[in-house]
Amino acid sequence: MGDRHHHHPGGGRPVYTLLLSIGLALLALLSEAQGRMDRAKTEEESGAGLLRRVKRGWVWNQFFVLEEYTGLEPLYIGKLHSDMDLGDGSIKYILSGDGAGTTFTIDDSTGDIHAIKRLDREVKAQYLLRAQAWNRQTDRPLEPQSEFIVKIQDINDNEPKFLEGPYQATIPEMSTIGTEVIRMTATDADDPTYGNSARVVYSMLQGQPYFSVEPKTGVVRVSLAGMDREVRENYSVIIQAKDMGGQLGGLAGTTVVNITLSDVNDNPPMFDQKLYQMSVPESAPVSSVVGRIRAKDRDIGINAEMRYSIIDGDGRDTFDINTDPTNLFGIITIKKPLNFETKASYTLKIEGANTHLDHRFPDKGPFSHVTIVHVSVEDVDEPPEFSSPAYYIEVPEDTEISTVLMTVSARDPDAANTSIRYSIERNTDLGKYFYIDITSGALMTVLPLDREEFSWHNITVLAMEMNNPRMIGSVSVAVKILDVNDNPPLLTQYFEAFVCERANAGQLIQTVTAVDADDPLGGHHFYYSLALEAANNPNFTLRDNQDNTAWILTRRGGWSQQDQSVYYLPIFISDGEQPVQTSTSTLTIRVCSCDVEGNVMSCNAEAYHLPASLSRGALIAILACIFVLLVMVLLMLSLQSHRKKPYLHDEEDNVHENIVRYDDEGGGEEDTEAFDIAAMWNPREAHLVGKQRQDMLPEIESLSRYVPLASVGGPGSGCGGGDSNVQGYVLAKLLETDLNPCAPPYDSLQTYAYEGEGSVAESLSSLQSGCSNTDHEYDYLNDWGPRFKKLAEMYGVLETNNPPMW
Repeated sequence: MGDRHHHHPGGGRPVYTLLLSIGLALLALLSEAQGRMDRAKTEEESGAGLLRRVKRGWVWNQFFVLEEYTGLEPLYIGKLHSDMDLGDGSIKYILSGDGAGTTFTIDDSTGDIHAIKRLDREVKAQYLLRAQAWNRQTDRPLEPQSEFIVKIQDINDNEPKFLEGPYQATIPEMSTIGTEVIRMTATDADDPTYGNSARVVYSMLQGQPYFSVEPKTGVVRVSLAGMDREVRENYSVIIQAKDMGGQLGGLAGTTVVNITLSDVNDNPPMFDQKLYQMSVPESAPVSSVVGRIRAKDRDIGINAEMRYSIIDGDGRDTFDINTDPTNLFGIITIKKPLNFETKASYTLKIEGANTHLDHRFPDKGPFSHVTIVHVSVEDVDEPPEFSSPAYYIEVPEDTEISTVLMTVSARDPDAANTSIRYSIERNTDLGKYFYIDITSGALMTVLPLDREEFSWHNITVLAMEMNNPRMIGSVSVAVKILDVNDNPPLLTQYFEAFVCERANAGQLIQTVTAVDADDPLGGHHFYYSLALEAANNPNFTLRDNQDNTAWILTRRGGWSQQDQSVYYLPIFISDGEQPVQTSTSTLTIRVCSCDVEGNVMSCNAEAYHLPASLSRGALIAILACIFVLLVMVLLMLSLQSHRKKPYLHDEEDNVHENIVRYDDEGGGEEDTEAFDIAAMWNPREAHLVGKQRQDMLPEIESLSRYVPLASVGGPGSGCGGGDSNVQGYVLAKLLETDLNPCAPPYDSLQTYAYEGEGSVAESLSSLQSGCSNTDHEYDYLNDWGPRFKKLAEMYGVLETNNPPMW
């Protein structure tokens, strides 16, 4: 498009001419100002000795327009004109850039530019536009596009604003003059680089004479000394900010500053009264509250917090004072028990002082105050009091009944000093082991004491006033029962040991330990040995390890279940305390078959084992034999059940006795039919039964396993004589009844005129006892085994000639 500029005096080649009118007055002012600047510069250069005149060109691409135009017509900005424009309308002017078409328009024929919107510098300060001339016929640009700027010139249309208002400020009371309160800044949206539109000056509209504000900085300061929070705490100050340097016509904005005076400790505390009267009952417990007092302080917060103390008075050792959680009140409490009969009133001198002092105000003190508190003790009917708060006694467990253990004493603390009656609170002595004399307070036993049952007795003794049964005092009595060696040591548990058939002499088969319910001071010390009757047995020995254990060792080898399967070894145990306690416990030792590693395989007498592998024919033969045997057994039982008449010629000779013992009620006389009595007198039937029940011999051995049985079928013994298989028949019948699930649930013991010689005790009947010339001797009880040991010790003489059990 070429260079565009205004035509200046002196010429120049005009390629493009652009005429802009910003306003007659503004253009005149600008031209005049520019002329003055040029003349001043020329004169300055002339004064410097320069002979050449310098030309100054217009800046054509910057144009100015005032903001906030409020006219009804569009605001004329300028005219765009090209040298090629002959005025025939062949040239078309085009405007583009910021706001083109919306804010700025151009007449495409004349080139006149107008603003069609109200311009605001605070919204947008300048616009960048582009201008170009086009040929209407060819629709081609005639010259290149060129840019120019339209700057919006500021006017004073915005007042100063306090963006953070209203403001809050706090200063200590009694602040000195000049103390800074707050610093504020007002913001003006106008252009600070053009004129005075944005130059702000501060002033105070409300708040004098307490405060002042600096005009240029906006700092609020204290202007009055000695402001007291207790007189006035809050102040409201109004600050104005005005532009145009505060001159007339400038715009102004205001804000409020709320100023609060904070508290300082400038007031001493003071009690409302010089003397306080309080009372408390003598029964009040320690730490009970008597009352509270307060020294008031006009200050607040930590400056009003107090610390109270008793500085003098006859009650400083009996009472105490503490500050409550708010640190404002003093709480008077009881420090020691009160007694009206001893002292009826106390005087306290109490001081209240501030805990936080401000050393800037020493002349405001002293920050403490003193008052007097008079405390009266009220008389109360009190329960009896024991001479000791608790009692403790130690009593041996063998203490005799009615032994006085101790005497407790209580008295009425009141001036009346009435008589006292003692008793035991029964829920503390449920077993009623103790008794206390109602008048003397003597505590004694009424039942035997056993430390192993109760090692401690904690009882409560009550003391009641005779004249006022509601007044009851109590005290705890702890009774410790001391141990006495009155329990024998016992095996820890019932031991049943085993010995392998392959065991050799000296082999350990069992370690035994003992327990004792007693608790000696030096610990338990047990001593082990075999009982006297087993001390020299050839089978086992005992070794005391001296550590409260003992070993059971074998004395020989070659053990066999067939010879003897069970041994009973009595072990004698004694403790080491006085009086010495002893006991004898029996250890059951079974002979067992074991593997090579000593693990038990079987502890029962084993029958003959068939070969592990049998042919099919052998198995069939065995089953056939079993079947034949079963048929024979059934046949014999059937024949036996059809025999009704006994082979007896004289029923009068059938003298017998039936003794029936029931564990519970049964069938009455029907119980006497438990056995076929007549069959016992049939020798042949008894003989057959004996042959059929040879399998019962192990049961016979179990009933009398310590004494060998007489040979079956041998000659009779005693006076009566007869067949010895009666015993086998009785045992067979007994086993049959035990194995019969339909048998009545009772035991039956039948005693007959004749007992078989296989019985250990032989005949116990008094019948035909006159044929015996022997005296009543009971030495045979020793042969009946451990079950009759106690009876043998009472009536017989212990003999050691019998075969050993161990």
